[in-house]
Amino acid sequence: MIELRPTGRDDTISLRIAPPVTEADYRDVLMPAIDAAVETGDGVKLLATIEAGPSEFTLGALWDDARMGLKHWRGFDRIAVVTGSTGMGYAVRALSVVMPCPVKLFDAGEEDAAARWLSESLGAIHQTKLADGVLQVQLLGRLDSAAYAAEIADLNAFIRESDRFRLLLDIRDFDGWQGLGGLAEHFRLVRDHAPALERAAIVGDAGWQKMAAAVGRRILGREARYFAAEDYAAAKDWILEG
Repeated sequence: MIELRPTGRDDTISLRIAPPVTEADYRDVLMPAIDAAVETGDGVKLLATIEAGPSEFTLGALWDDARMGLKHWRGFDRIAVVTGSTGMGYAVRALSVVMPCPVKLFDAGEEDAAARWLSESLGAIHQTKLADGVLQVQLLGRLDSAAYAAEIADLNAFIRESDRFRLLLDIRDFDGWQGLGGLAEHFRLVRDHAPALERAAIVGDAGWQKMAAAVGRRILGREARYFAAEDYAAAKDWILEG
């Protein structure tokens, strides 16, 4: 059984899944609700309370589950799953790795916490003009594709109004990407603007940030340097000089 619960928002779906879960539940309840939400919103937020274990889904339901994911994989903004089933928890964690959006698992009874997570901001991108043609971009928290979409117009406008483009990328407080969608948007943004870039400074600290910076230098080109977190002032001086 799949039961829809009111949320008061066109872009948010809340549902309860209890055994047995059949093909008809997907066809008659879940898919129409997701289709409607995708048509009216930029990204669907899903709160699923699952009281069934993996073995309590019929074969037809599992097929519809896979088909739904393939059809709507770009439509989800984030997904919160509430379950007390150990097996379902393992399944959700495994699937979250390949999902293009953030997926978070909550224990049974934590619907309120799951709803808060769906509504809160997970990360942010701050842009600061340091000088003509010199921009600082600070990545904060864990970023999803929506965070990039909100900043692209401002970045494009900055590049258009300047004769040069230098970038100070501050990732000291960056925790990574929420899902493959955020990662894809990041590399799409880099790819689209790298040809215009004259010089880039990347400031980070953690080991994985150093590795990301090394990849970034290769993508951004010859005038890209990495600076440790404590050398932020030096990075700023270097990006502004000349």
